[in-house]
Amino acid sequence: MASLLQPDRVLYLVRGEKRIRSPLSQLYFCRYCSELRSLECVSHEVDSHYCPSCLENMPSAEAKLKKNRCANCFDCPCCMHTLSTRATNIPAPLPDDPTKTTMKKAYYLACGFCRWTSRDVGMADKSVASGGWQEPENPHTQRINKLIEYYQQLAQRERQERDRKKLARRRQCMPLAFSEKYGLGTRLQRQRSGAPISSLAGLSLKEGEDQKEINIEPAQALDEVEPLPEDCYTRPISLPEVTTLRQRLLQPDFQPAGASQLHPKHKHLLMKRSLRCRKCEHNLSKPEFNPTSIKFKIQLVAVSYIPEVRIMSIPNLRYMKESQVLLTLTNPVENITHVTLIGCEEGDPDDVNSTAKVMVPIKELVLAGKDAAAEYDELAEPQDFQDDPDVVAFRKSNKIGFFVKVIPQKEDADVTVTFKIRHDFRNLAAPVRPSEEGADASAEAIWLTHHVELSLGPLAP
Repeated sequence: MASLLQPDRVLYLVRGEKRIRSPLSQLYFCRYCSELRSLECVSHEVDSHYCPSCLENMPSAEAKLKKNRCANCFDCPCCMHTLSTRATNIPAPLPDDPTKTTMKKAYYLACGFCRWTSRDVGMADKSVASGGWQEPENPHTQRINKLIEYYQQLAQRERQERDRKKLARRRQCMPLAFSEKYGLGTRLQRQRSGAPISSLAGLSLKEGEDQKEINIEPAQALDEVEPLPEDCYTRPISLPEVTTLRQRLLQPDFQPAGASQLHPKHKHLLMKRSLRCRKCEHNLSKPEFNPTSIKFKIQLVAVSYIPEVRIMSIPNLRYMKESQVLLTLTNPVENITHVTLIGCEEGDPDDVNSTAKVMVPIKELVLAGKDAAAEYDELAEPQDFQDDPDVVAFRKSNKIGFFVKVIPQKEDADVTVTFKIRHDFRNLAAPVRPSEEGADASAEAIWLTHHVELSLGPLAP
């Protein structure tokens, strides 16, 4: 159960851009490169944005305009749970006769977890359930927008300057006849001096468009600050009325100091993303576009292709004494898999965390194919693999238990053993060109080797 309840006990080495050790359940397997992939050596692509509360789906451009927040759903400013709209009846004067009143429906926001309501901060009730709610205005909005426009213009100038330098280097290497043949010199002469070369650099600005200069006033420090109130040190503090650090940081534009200044915030959008192998650019994971669906179009998780090692039982480990550890090996594919365990040699660059000597079985381990209906079929005949009882402890369907011998080498450190597993893999899904003889090349087995690191815990006292 080490990979389920304690996934960090069994780690597989990923040899990508960085050498990363991670549990097999958190890795992906590229069928085209036949290599393990982690989240740090794949490309992340955003497929769609959606609200986790109302499941509204929107493209990336619309989500950017809405600042990645849902327009209809709100989060509680106290406990960050989703707010719900509640209805109540309030007395309202009749338009014909103000002296008489009638009951009218009113709607307000309420949190079902901490019982916070929009009435606690003085927000007015609404007569309709849908629509926008009153939001406080940030007094520094104009200043922030002006700073954003200024830095966008600055970034655009730097981009144009880089494109001009690239073009200048390209023109030095370009023959004169080539440029005259395609009319490149005429197009460059038409460009105004200082205008962006949109036809060559691919910029978003139109040709000859003048940019208005944006000047910002530098911020000035004040010599005098507002003094503290006289009762600042004598007034008793009521902790329920003081906001926490998390509540203030969730509203950085206001940073309310008191609970009466908390206002609901629009709910953050979530995204569905695809993972792509950087080496071959094939998809490793691609979810369904609909936010209500939890299925995947492509999901190449490593536990579906690579034999999984788990720790079943650990005896009392003692310094410089041999112990037998029972491990299990599970075959996730439907065909028979042959596995060979190899010990790490001295000076192996991958063997950096080992604190014990391990002796793995020399014989090849044969794993039966995965059959989902095998455990329910009582009439099925067991396969005879002629296992060595000194090596294989038990066999059940596509899983076997086997022994390894461990001798701890360090007295003041946790026991960590490393070895390599070598197994055959048949890529039945990846498109492969058939050979000239007409044989099916996709059924040919390739041998893969993985570095496995097991943490067996501390030594026995």
